[in-house]
Amino acid sequence: MNTAKFWQRTDEGQIQCKLCPHNCTIAEGRTGLCRVRRVEDGELKATGYGLLSSVNLDPIEKKPLYHFHPGTMIFSIGGWGCNFACIFCQNWTISQQVVTQCERYSPEDVVEKASASKSAERSIGIAYTYNEPLVAFEFVEDCARLARSEGLLNVLVTNGYIEPEPAAKLLPLIDALNIDIKSMDDAFYRRQCRGTLAPVQAFARQAVEAGCHVEITNLIIPGLNDDESQIEALAKWIHRFLGEAIPLHLSAYHPQYKLKVPATPTELLEHAHRICRKELLHVYLGNVLTARGQDTVCPQCGTILVARRGYTTEVRGIRNGVCEKCGRLVAGVM
Repeated sequence: MNTAKFWQRTDEGQIQCKLCPHNCTIAEGRTGLCRVRRVEDGELKATGYGLLSSVNLDPIEKKPLYHFHPGTMIFSIGGWGCNFACIFCQNWTISQQVVTQCERYSPEDVVEKASASKSAERSIGIAYTYNEPLVAFEFVEDCARLARSEGLLNVLVTNGYIEPEPAAKLLPLIDALNIDIKSMDDAFYRRQCRGTLAPVQAFARQAVEAGCHVEITNLIIPGLNDDESQIEALAKWIHRFLGEAIPLHLSAYHPQYKLKVPATPTELLEHAHRICRKELLHVYLGNVLTARGQDTVCPQCGTILVARRGYTTEVRGIRNGVCEKCGRLVAGVM
């Protein structure tokens, strides 16, 4: 069993995990909130190391990443567990439970499969996604380091709930991230997710400062985080602290797990799109059928740079990283 990183023994002899801001103090034989970091024989173990719930080849747009190698595929893996307990979780069957009776992969296994997909399917690398990948920090780090040595790109799809020290160890291995900012209201995080907002904001800023490509997702839930002032606050925060060219994905909620309020109306997403476009250059809509917020458009001349219909993507207006009509540099890795 792999010994976990980032933990300490307290003065009382207990084990405290220091990976994420929960800083769980864990008794012998128990796990932290994530369900995969367990104390065994007086040490913290990464019991989820290599236990994968999902292995797929996905369009990069599904992460979602719209400004990072659009139109390509990426080998995607997910594990078990999460350090949040969102009542609306869209992937609760793998995030809110752990199944140990499944195949365990080594980093070599993952990179071998990713390399094979790169050769056959225009895949660019590995995405750590589906559940919360950061709770499997050790496995993600080992895979990412090996992938980097083999010329594969590393993508992290995450809630961003991690302490600065482990984040600083991992980010140099990560090429792109989609970070979920669930609300600009800390009370929402505490009531609905069992987390807090500030560490997520700090991690997003840390990722941008580390030189990673970053995109943000916000799942809009009717009656919980759809207030116009909240949506505006998110767009303004991204503009101020991350940059106006950072892509924002506004995603439609569908009833899942413990929350049964009706799905997000298309009209609500389109209204949110109009609000956010006042602050940000690139705002997209997801999980909904609408023509608004799908294509990537040059902010200067209006040329369609990348056209999208579902996961069908056509790069049509970019040459050597700039808009072929007006020459404006296109944000991202295009």
